[in-house]
Amino acid sequence: MKVTVYYTAFFGIFSTEILKAPYNSGMVNTLLIYNPAAGRFSVRPFVSGIIRVLNEAGWSVEVAETINIRHATQLARQAATEKFSAVFAIGGDGTVGQVAAGLIGSQTALGVLPAGTSNVWAREIGLNAFTWNHLRAFRENAQILAHAPIYTVDLGLCNDQPFLMWAGIGLDALTVHKLEPRKRFEKYLSIPHYAATTIWNAMLWHGMNLRVWADDKRVEGHYLLAVASNIRHYLGGLAEISPQAYLDDGEMDLWLLSGDSLADAFRHFFAITAGRHVTSDQARCLPFRNARIESETPFSLQMDGEPMLGGQQVTISIAPQALRVLMPPQAAERLCGHKATEFR
Repeated sequence: MKVTVYYTAFFGIFSTEILKAPYNSGMVNTLLIYNPAAGRFSVRPFVSGIIRVLNEAGWSVEVAETINIRHATQLARQAATEKFSAVFAIGGDGTVGQVAAGLIGSQTALGVLPAGTSNVWAREIGLNAFTWNHLRAFRENAQILAHAPIYTVDLGLCNDQPFLMWAGIGLDALTVHKLEPRKRFEKYLSIPHYAATTIWNAMLWHGMNLRVWADDKRVEGHYLLAVASNIRHYLGGLAEISPQAYLDDGEMDLWLLSGDSLADAFRHFFAITAGRHVTSDQARCLPFRNARIESETPFSLQMDGEPMLGGQQVTISIAPQALRVLMPPQAAERLCGHKATEFR
């Protein structure tokens, strides 16, 4: 049957018609949050198909459409307050990170249905992205996650703001600030657009002098960028920056890439894509639980590929196993041994 679901946002009350199974007290309740601006084409026409899959698996589904990236966090936090069993995020890495921020410390699990441009988190846990040549990915992923186990994973905190994958300053953050938000047509050229913007920034960016405290270590130097990574993948999912990282080990890797020129940026790019950066004397990795970074000059900041307000200092810490996530069984290799809890 058709049901009109209302939800509040920053600028009023919005409604959307959805397909929803008749209420059944034995059904598992979930909120489906989707970003209409995510990806190379709209996901809206495909939402009803996802609802049918979840209904058939015994889920009671409500739907909300975001109006901006922070709205996703508000919706997720409200769902956690109302003790929804799960929140499914349809969108890119920015949407996923913002939904995760709203669920931190709650019993509400995150399910990810990737529909963005890069979909790095989906790649990390082994889900296929929704693309023109894989239109069935939504339904396939929904079927997988509807019966998937729940694992608890770590979240990062950058200046007390949660992030799921990375917090970075310097060159990568400059690129994110130039690119985001992107118009939909620009996403069709996402890789060359990202590469061209990074090259342009690298021609003008000469790095920054940083003082870094990572647990009991203190480091000083001149760096093109510094990035705290909670996952293995980086560079839009093209390479692994932390090949030994686990999602639930209670620590992150802080990578410091030295240099001051375009040539140095190219050297780091090719080293990371080839996996040589782990032994390079120009790239330093500091595993940490608590870190502080100070700069002599203001820097840009990105979190999960979204531009954030920068400054001259950031604090980064880990919130161990603070997020419950629905993940396919093969994703267990990204965990260091903690047992899953079966959802049903």
